[in-house]
Amino acid sequence: MDIKYYTITALNRAIKNMFDNKPELNRVYIKGEISNFKHHTRGHLYFTLKDENSRIAAVMFASSANKLNFEPEDGMKVLVCGRVTVYEATGGYQIYVEQMDVDGIGNLYLEYEKLKKKLEEQGLFKLEHKRPIPKFPKKIGIITAPTGAAIRDILSTIKRRYPICETILFPALVQGVGAKESIVNQLNRAQEFDLDVIICGRGGGSIEDLWAFNEEIVARAIYDSKIPVISAVGHEIDFTIADFVADLRAPTPTGAAEMAVPNLVDIKTLINQYTIRLNENIKSIINFNSKRIENIKNNYVLKNPMALYEVKEQKLDNYLDRLNKIILTKLNDYKNRINNINNNYVLKNPLATYEIKKEKINNYKKILKKIILSNIDENKHRYEIMINKLDLLNPLNILSKGYSLVTIDGLTIKSVKELKQNDSINIKMHDGNIKAIVKEIDKNG
Repeated sequence: MDIKYYTITALNRAIKNMFDNKPELNRVYIKGEISNFKHHTRGHLYFTLKDENSRIAAVMFASSANKLNFEPEDGMKVLVCGRVTVYEATGGYQIYVEQMDVDGIGNLYLEYEKLKKKLEEQGLFKLEHKRPIPKFPKKIGIITAPTGAAIRDILSTIKRRYPICETILFPALVQGVGAKESIVNQLNRAQEFDLDVIICGRGGGSIEDLWAFNEEIVARAIYDSKIPVISAVGHEIDFTIADFVADLRAPTPTGAAEMAVPNLVDIKTLINQYTIRLNENIKSIINFNSKRIENIKNNYVLKNPMALYEVKEQKLDNYLDRLNKIILTKLNDYKNRINNINNNYVLKNPLATYEIKKEKINNYKKILKKIILSNIDENKHRYEIMINKLDLLNPLNILSKGYSLVTIDGLTIKSVKELKQNDSINIKMHDGNIKAIVKEIDKNG
């Protein structure tokens, strides 16, 4: 009997062919949780899908992974579609994932996060848009289901804490088809009433039950409300888009009622405290003013009013004496100045000053004339000296002694070397010029 031995590669290939040839394994739908997630630098996704008892390796190539609208991560529950095959190199079977979506609630969570990010970027959550809740409201609007624990809790809390406040119910669907439109319609209708604040919400439930309060049209209706809105959706751990847009978020419907109205018992206690403090302040003011009145009554001036008059009279006398003294001093001063002016020599003999000035001017004229004549004589003497010097230096004066000056074209000839035969020369003498032609040059003299 011949025994056929397979190589590992052949065996793995045979098993792979068995998987690949089964149509039911070429397109399978699996629900599981992601673990050991790895995002390869080339864009491929490697992870394990598991449930309570089993696990399977999974690969999602970049061509499919690029179509995802979320980022997979460990612990995320997903729904996948793909084909199951064997990886020959390791002999392990795995699923090649072609499509992947977040399982159930996860899809809603992605929508929630997407809308939350959008509205936050548009500024709907900013604190500057939040309106204050009135401390002592007269009329409160309530938008919720007309039956159920939420409306009962809100009404009973308001009645217990602040029974003088009026409440108006605006019944609305709070889950299911048509819930978001119903909430928006009632929010718009509430704007027509003279309300101080609106409580909008419902009791607890699953994320699907609370989903109407995660709708964009509900968020924008709350944001556009002219009346402050308190959001009261679900339990304390539940957060909806409405909570972020509202002017105040309450953990529960009961909490919303407590935030909307003060406690009448607390107000009465506070009023009593204010009354006590006010009485004490009034007594303190009365005692203080009584002491002031007593001090005024015992004042020396009031008991002896003439004493104040006498002091003022004495001060007035002193001021008058000082004023008279100042006036007399000023008068004497001015009188002395007038006497000095009257006794002034110039004023008594005005022509004497004129004669003195005139004599000075005549003296100045004589001195000036003398200086001018002296300068003229001195400059005339200097001029004659300069003329004599210039005559001595004038080369033309030598010509009168029999000398002459030879030039060619205006240039003075100083040596016979500067001349040649037939040169036309000019001979200047003391009484005229001679034009001549050089016939012969004797360089030996």
